[in-house]
Amino acid sequence: MTGSDTSKPPTMPSAETVEWWQGAVIYHIYPRSFLDTTGNGVGDLAGIRQRLDYIADLGVDAIWISPFVKSPMRDFGYDVSDYMEVDPLFGTTEEFALLLEEAHARGIKVMMDQVLSHTSDQHPWFLESRASRTSLKADWYVWSDPRPDGSPPNNWLSVFGGSSWQWEPRRSQYYLHNFLRQQPDLNFHHPEIQDAVLEVCRRWFELGVDGMRLDVCAFYFHDRSLRDNPVNPKRPTGSHFLFNPYSLQLHVRDIGQPENLKFLERLRSLSDAFDGRVLLGELHESEGEALHRQYTAARRLHLAYGYWLLGADVIDAREIVSVATNLGYSLDDGWPCWALDNHDFIRSATRLGRNKPQLALNAALASMRGAMCLYQGAELGLTQADIPFEQLVDPYGREFYPAYLGRDGTRTPMPWDDAIENCGFSVAEPWLPIPENHKALSVAKQEVTPGSTLNRTRRFLHWRKTVQALLRGSMTFLEASDGILAFYRELDGQRILCAFNLSDEEAQLALQDEQLGVSMKNHGFTSFRSEGCVKLPPDEAYFGELA
Repeated sequence: MTGSDTSKPPTMPSAETVEWWQGAVIYHIYPRSFLDTTGNGVGDLAGIRQRLDYIADLGVDAIWISPFVKSPMRDFGYDVSDYMEVDPLFGTTEEFALLLEEAHARGIKVMMDQVLSHTSDQHPWFLESRASRTSLKADWYVWSDPRPDGSPPNNWLSVFGGSSWQWEPRRSQYYLHNFLRQQPDLNFHHPEIQDAVLEVCRRWFELGVDGMRLDVCAFYFHDRSLRDNPVNPKRPTGSHFLFNPYSLQLHVRDIGQPENLKFLERLRSLSDAFDGRVLLGELHESEGEALHRQYTAARRLHLAYGYWLLGADVIDAREIVSVATNLGYSLDDGWPCWALDNHDFIRSATRLGRNKPQLALNAALASMRGAMCLYQGAELGLTQADIPFEQLVDPYGREFYPAYLGRDGTRTPMPWDDAIENCGFSVAEPWLPIPENHKALSVAKQEVTPGSTLNRTRRFLHWRKTVQALLRGSMTFLEASDGILAFYRELDGQRILCAFNLSDEEAQLALQDEQLGVSMKNHGFTSFRSEGCVKLPPDEAYFGELA
């Protein structure tokens, strides 16, 4: 493998200007599946609060909570019917305020999911907009007349399958929906919409949230002229992309429009008015690397992540070097946020083909310049659950079954204690089944097992916090043999060599002794140091401190 940092090293912030999100590990919680305290089989905010000590013990810096505001749950919270009300399924606004207070008392920041590109079709804004072409909110959503033959206005496709246009007889027009037909897209070209969603964000910042994960933030604006998308000249490959025609188009008209950038600057100005707030953007786009550079430029997003690792069936060191280099990771403005797992993708322990936890890969992402998202259950090494069709509830999964089994398999409840009914998640039958093989990976079992995935993850994340260069230092990649990802992190005279064996075979990193540094301890990984080289077993790592 070859790779190098050819860009100018960043000017690192002084201790006085360091922000909490720089180098943060963000624990991603899917609230439906974390812990149920009400006995209805669905997790809730009180369940998150009850497990705050567990979260703090992991050594993470923040939590990101998937949507918990009011919703008819067609897409499990990503279809918002009231931006400012906590859905009764999850609790109350007062319970969320208490969660904020207790998380902050433990030094944990709290980020919420904001779904600004679209709403539920039950949102009062949409109900008024669809009522007539002359209503006060008539233009708050994207409406268009049909073509002369009655067909939709263009060829745009929904992520969830089929046309992204739905006929509405009340107005005799089509409305745009990039996802489910019950998720109409807001018209961000209308200044009142921009003001309305900014006011939503302001009110949550005032309540005390520390940041926002911005769902599909490249989707806010559409091409005003509604021009067709061109054909994708490179037919997509890989299991994740073969079943859905969405990827057969280049999405250059329906998403990723230049107007997005100006709105993000408005949103950044709002967040900057509150101390220590952060904006984390999700970039759903084939040209995600180019968008990342644009969206994290000065006065825009603090952090952003794409689908490069989340959607990959194979990840090697070369790919990580390529992605990191193309992102412009050494820029002084917004930072990358590395993510190997989340609620939308097959768990990496299964997806990467080895049915085992990705300890070295997760440690590598946590050691690279940027922040990192750690999805609940990854610290346990959970594999993808196999959910039979009759138990699937994910509309995306049901639509594309059996070519794709959906997202339910990555959203199953946390196995807290295998000795308790339903693994301690709920006294009632959970909303999704808990796989039998997850019981052996329960928190209770792993906590008392030396060398468990949970204990190794905790140990590494706590050790990482003691090495400032791993949090905020510059980064330079090294040439290394196949299977090894190696780089230096440097800050204020501290230089750390980081090397990770991402292969299934023992690998060797050959460098001069002064380039290898002094072996560091207490991180929980194994390596064998000899003169001029380090031998790394599969899925292991080496850290060396240079004079």
